[in-house]
Amino acid sequence: MDLDKFIRDIPDFPKPGIIFKDITPILRDPGAFRHSIAVLAEQAQPTKPDLILGIESRGFLFGGALALQMNLGLIVARKPGKLPYETDQVSYDLEYGSNTLEMHTDAIEPGQRILIVDDLLATGGTAAATAKLVRKQQGIVAGFAFVVELAFLEGRKQLDPDPVSTILTY
Repeated sequence: MDLDKFIRDIPDFPKPGIIFKDITPILRDPGAFRHSIAVLAEQAQPTKPDLILGIESRGFLFGGALALQMNLGLIVARKPGKLPYETDQVSYDLEYGSNTLEMHTDAIEPGQRILIVDDLLATGGTAAATAKLVRKQQGIVAGFAFVVELAFLEGRKQLDPDPVSTILTY
């Protein structure tokens, strides 16, 4: 299935000059969504994850479906103040500001292999920050899985040497 036809370009979002790659048409189409999860699962198999970690917020959608497909548990990395239990946190820079992510302190047991999932890899800052949270809890980053990669932003460089898989590359 050609998932590229389910990616919608939104010009000047979130600011002028940026062309946003919208994955919501994939979610709207059950065949496309099912196919994207099947491809992510096939790509993830060699990484042998123990848990899937979805990054807020679209990473929850793909991560949750992928966890079910692979019969694994799901943990989440969220923006500050959204998780009800004690959290570890990491702050990081974005191309247009900074942000912070949190994860429950008991999300990962030492030595567990974690596959980090999000919808899109751009500059890699959010994914790299999430990897820091995993390592802070003595987890092992098994790899990263994305639906879309904006290769011209070279986000993979921030994730090296961990494995990165994507379905579509622009």
